[in-house]
Amino acid sequence: MKLLRVGTAGRERPALLDDEGTLRDLSGLVADIDGTLLADEAALGRIRAAAGAGELPALDGTGLRTGPPVARIGKIVCIGLNYHDHARETGAEPPAEPVIFFKAADTVVGPQDTVLVPRGSVKTDWEVELAVVIGRTARYLESAEEGLAHVAGYAVAHDVSEREFQIERGGTWDKGKNCETFNPLGPWLVTADEVGDPQDLSLRLWVNGELKQDGTTAEQIFPVGEVVRYVSQFMTLYPGDVINTGTPAGVAMGRPEPKPYLRAGDVVELEIAGLGRQRQEFKQA
Repeated sequence: MKLLRVGTAGRERPALLDDEGTLRDLSGLVADIDGTLLADEAALGRIRAAAGAGELPALDGTGLRTGPPVARIGKIVCIGLNYHDHARETGAEPPAEPVIFFKAADTVVGPQDTVLVPRGSVKTDWEVELAVVIGRTARYLESAEEGLAHVAGYAVAHDVSEREFQIERGGTWDKGKNCETFNPLGPWLVTADEVGDPQDLSLRLWVNGELKQDGTTAEQIFPVGEVVRYVSQFMTLYPGDVINTGTPAGVAMGRPEPKPYLRAGDVVELEIAGLGRQRQEFKQA
């Protein structure tokens, strides 16, 4: 299933995109798309049954904003340097264990929403990423197979980053990762059964129409199941939590000088095969 949330910010309603591309209203069945729903197999089954029986009313999507596909996210765990090609372009050694940092849930915006270039920024960068949405509480998982079994679905994430704040201003990476609007998510949460193998997905990103990133999750150093297993050793993952699993090569930081960092007025588009497409205009904060 392709689950999404539509409407003005803070007042989104749950919806489903059916196999014919028609937007269907879920508000008569569920209150929202969040961790409570994703952990409820019976509720998800009712959605599947209603969709299969053609019982869900159509929604007119004309002029309707698409919000983030998951509400009330508890935490966003991010994995750094998780692609072989991205490590090579930045001159970094592939990590022996996953690099973990966090993004605050309030950085999440919709897939078409405006992204703000922070005040004083000179190195705002792009990163297309596969987002993993947790569907079952995960603690001390023992295998990558268990990790995959705890995934509700997948989405497109844009891990926008300010590299000077991240690397040159002391401390941890978090200063360059948590600026306002720095995590567009969606358009859809695609359930794991529809995605299949998460290590066989193409990712692409364009800046002002020019292709910048063209990668595949097959290049991940730590695949999705292993990432979920590993993270569960250090913290409990709850339904509705999100893991951003890293970006392939092609970011501005990895390019020759002068590096083409983002400025107000730039337009970034990104997509992952089967998970939909995003488009953001960048404006000054």
